[in-house]
Amino acid sequence: MIRDELRQRVLAQLGEQGFTLEGCRLGLGSDEKARLRACHEKACRHQIERARGGLARHETRLLAHIANGAEIEPARIAPRLVEVQSETTGELLFRYARLHWSVPVSAGYGRRLRFLVWDDGHDRLMGILGLADPVFALGSRDAWVGWNREQRRMRLANVMDAFVLGAVPPYAQLLGGKLVALAAACNEVRAAFERRYAEKTTLIGGRQTGPLALITTTSALGRSSLYNRLAFGGRHIFQSVGFTRGSGDFPFMNGVYRDLRRLVAEESAATAKHAQWGTGFRNRREVVLKALGLLGLPRDLIYHGIAREVFVVPLAENAAAFLRGECDDLQDCDLPFATLAEYWKTRWALPRAQRDERYKIFERESWRLWAKT
Repeated sequence: MIRDELRQRVLAQLGEQGFTLEGCRLGLGSDEKARLRACHEKACRHQIERARGGLARHETRLLAHIANGAEIEPARIAPRLVEVQSETTGELLFRYARLHWSVPVSAGYGRRLRFLVWDDGHDRLMGILGLADPVFALGSRDAWVGWNREQRRMRLANVMDAFVLGAVPPYAQLLGGKLVALAAACNEVRAAFERRYAEKTTLIGGRQTGPLALITTTSALGRSSLYNRLAFGGRHIFQSVGFTRGSGDFPFMNGVYRDLRRLVAEESAATAKHAQWGTGFRNRREVVLKALGLLGLPRDLIYHGIAREVFVVPLAENAAAFLRGECDDLQDCDLPFATLAEYWKTRWALPRAQRDERYKIFERESWRLWAKT
């Protein structure tokens, strides 16, 4: 009976998000961005509610770091990249900001680097950038690198994935997202990786990680307008390499996942394939797949049909050759954050401010997630 109730809850939740069953897979009926945002809304609300206990009491203090549009003088904007440290106000601000994305944002997996883009000219938050361990297999990325399975196993540790990237208002209206995207390729990000991870020995391969060679990311809502044609110095910073197959676990991150995980833990064996990975399940996807089987639902429900555009950000001229193991030294791209920030300001921010003053309308109180207590 408990399984039947959980099965009905899963189907009801999927229906509330706008999904329909098309054979053994999910269908959405439209790839319009408004429809895509709507299907993510329930998972986002659930994520906000889960964060209430840790963040709601800090909200007023955190909102003070968000700018009112009327206070921004575009000529005074002075961006700075700040690495987030654990147990600081910066960490709280990062966690709070990511709750405002129109798609649910994870906390990242494994190794993590988190950054704030800060406006020293107004002492306000401009945007956030989060990097974490990449998935082992990603067809578009792997085809771009051209590596085989063994090469990927040896040098996947030299890749990070941007799990969140973007600007907060009112800087978003001044195309601040392009600045945060440029920041992903900057020297300071590579340096932060080297301080934290370059000399560490990988758990599985037993080798030192070495330098960061590549960053990957996927668009939030289908084809990306943020990353496409984003160039500096005559080269495209983000290179589109294809689309995902439209699968993932986000449709189940809406209040039912905890019960799915409990079911799997009680009735399935753990799936970690290496002692160093721990004794539990490999990831949320594996939990969802096992739960679907236990509930008598098609495993293909993991395919939601929302394909995301895949981008790679090579941090060296020979990044692909390095990742294939054909050389051991990277020819790094020299991109100081200060240089990228000045380019962004003159290329995008100031012209946008002159032709569109809607950024002035934004009031930080509109960003409040929870009622004042």
